[in-house]
Amino acid sequence: MLKKVSLLFIVLLTCSLVYSQIVMQPITSSVYEFLDEMAQMKYIELNSAIKPYSRVFIAKKLDEIHVHKGELNNRQKKELAFYFRDFNKELRSKDDFVKRKDLLFYKDSLFTLTANPILGVEYGTNSAGNYLHRWNGGEFYGYVGKHLGFSGSLRDNGISEILTAPQYLTYDQGGNFKINQGQTGARSDYSEALGSIYYSTDWMRLGVVKNNFTWGDNYHGANIRSNKAPSVGYIDFNLAPVKWFELNYTHSWLVSELLDSNRMFLYNNERREVFVNKNRAANMFTFKPFKNFYFSAGNSIVYADDGVKPFYLIPFMFYKSVDHTYNSAGSNALGQNSQMFLNISSRQIKHLHLYTSVFIDEISIGKIFDAQQSSNIMSAKIGFRLDNLPLRNTYFLAEYTRTNPWTYRHQIESTTYASNDYSLGHYLGENAQEIYLEGGMKLFRGLKATLSYTLAEKGGEHIYQLIQGNANVKGLPFLENVVWSNQTIEGAVRYEIINDGYVFARIRLSDIDGDVNYTPTIFRGTQTTISGGINFGF
Repeated sequence: MLKKVSLLFIVLLTCSLVYSQIVMQPITSSVYEFLDEMAQMKYIELNSAIKPYSRVFIAKKLDEIHVHKGELNNRQKKELAFYFRDFNKELRSKDDFVKRKDLLFYKDSLFTLTANPILGVEYGTNSAGNYLHRWNGGEFYGYVGKHLGFSGSLRDNGISEILTAPQYLTYDQGGNFKINQGQTGARSDYSEALGSIYYSTDWMRLGVVKNNFTWGDNYHGANIRSNKAPSVGYIDFNLAPVKWFELNYTHSWLVSELLDSNRMFLYNNERREVFVNKNRAANMFTFKPFKNFYFSAGNSIVYADDGVKPFYLIPFMFYKSVDHTYNSAGSNALGQNSQMFLNISSRQIKHLHLYTSVFIDEISIGKIFDAQQSSNIMSAKIGFRLDNLPLRNTYFLAEYTRTNPWTYRHQIESTTYASNDYSLGHYLGENAQEIYLEGGMKLFRGLKATLSYTLAEKGGEHIYQLIQGNANVKGLPFLENVVWSNQTIEGAVRYEIINDGYVFARIRLSDIDGDVNYTPTIFRGTQTTISGGINFGF
């Protein structure tokens, strides 16, 4: 297998002649929202279902926007110049543009390197207590030659209270926490190491990556592949041979958190614990039949217990059918966990982005209207975002997400749609719905004020059983009993003073009731939480 992968890299290296280097921009960067606004204004076209974007891609889009500079308002012109201070490093030589401040920046005809620190702190308080989260570390990225890009970062986190454990229904990303007992009480620490190495041309990229990524258009939680779980290692492949089509493929090494008793052993009277291996292969085919309209469809499979399967490394396969070949089609207990999904994104009406994404865990078209036999285990999201209408420098968005019972779950524990016990799908999990509304005003370059409303409800989870040979997960009622609910109004202000450096403040009025296992202690019940902080780097 290693020989075959090495041969593939050699073929790509010898056959490519076009200048194109790849480093992916973190999806928390504010440039994503700017590109989205510009796409709504029809200055650029954007397939926003697959994130992150590469820095070269972003730089080229900024160049396209610059062609329309005369049509931009003052705030947009200043934001364009602000982002060019960073992304012109991908387009121009070292000294012929106004550049952002970096700890280290070096560029010559062969080699480019940028390095910066990561620093930040957030403090929050309400009547139930307070919390403190600090982070520090460093990041770097660069290029060698015409086709090779690399990046790496390490962020060490210290928190006074865990707010993003796997069982908590929160939009924020989780971590692999370690509890430390000190003189001032228990604290939790975790670290996040990211890295990548990419080989690319102007029509493809191939990389080995440990990073965060999302699939599915959204502004408040993807339901195809979300960013809730900690980062995973994966192979990233993108093929875009024509303007109207592209293929995205990933093969991820997930973390099962299940001990493999057959592989554990004792060494010096200490037990060496080994997890059951767990993998995910996924593809997404995106078509652009006409301008500003993208239709995407794909499928994935979570498989475990028997190592990496070479046929799941083929980017364009229908993996459920492959599973039927290699596992008994008549025995669900032996099969793996497969999924299908689609995404539609339209920016054909100026100022407006319309989108929907559907995740299908199991579907039976013939029984779709049979309440007792329907097995339509799926999650659907629909939403829109309106920019600069009716007022300039404002926006409004609305999303509705519904996830039916048993979605993202599986009867075999090692093949659930999760990593590190965090769902890879929508952050609310199965049998849940969410209405999310947000309005914002961009007062001037870098300063944004927002007001949002969240209504989220979750029903009871079901225990899998076989009854007379049939699974009891078909025809389950949606939200028959609501066991957890969240109503939150939040006002927030953020000011990006320098590139990647910003201050922020929030006030959150929340009413969270129901199962206490879904909510950190500090946020349970009716609370008014005030928080703020400062950040540099990603």
